[in-house]
Amino acid sequence: MPVVWIPALLRDLTGGTDQVTVPGATVRQVIEQIEKRFPGMQERLCDGDRLRPSIVVVVDGAVSRQRMRQVLADTSEVHFLPTIGGG
Repeated sequence: MPVVWIPALLRDLTGGTDQVTVPGATVRQVIEQIEKRFPGMQERLCDGDRLRPSIVVVVDGAVSRQRMRQVLADTSEVHFLPTIGGG
């Protein structure tokens, strides 16, 4: 099952847990499973049926362009990170 790393800004919802293992073949399915364990997580990560523009998803070390549709392997590592802004 994919391992999801929880960023520090979302750990208030997980009781401090920094990683969870959940079933899911896509990022969308993983988010749905995390929401079942930690209510409120989906609202913080998503805007409707999309990832919030301020969130980037990194799968196995690469920023995903597929975002919610990104296919995952059983051994995938998933990170949700805030985007970096600047000027």
